[in-house]
Amino acid sequence: MSLNLDEAARQLELAIHDARVSFDCIALDELERAHTNAITARAAVDAAENAIRVALEEQQAESGAGASGRPAAE
Repeated sequence: MSLNLDEAARQLELAIHDARVSFDCIALDELERAHTNAITARAAVDAAENAIRVALEEQQAESGAGASGRPAAE
């Protein structure tokens, strides 16, 4: 697994944790803490998406997609 995919997996684990905490805080009527954890969960998902996109771009570049990042014409 590439470094980017390792980071994406780590960020997704963090997002899962923060989402669960947010869910529990809602049940406990701790809305400020729920809101904070929802925001950090979203930030972790965004970071994971970015890491996956970078890994995908690297994979496409290695497979000969060309400098433009677009697939080669058939």
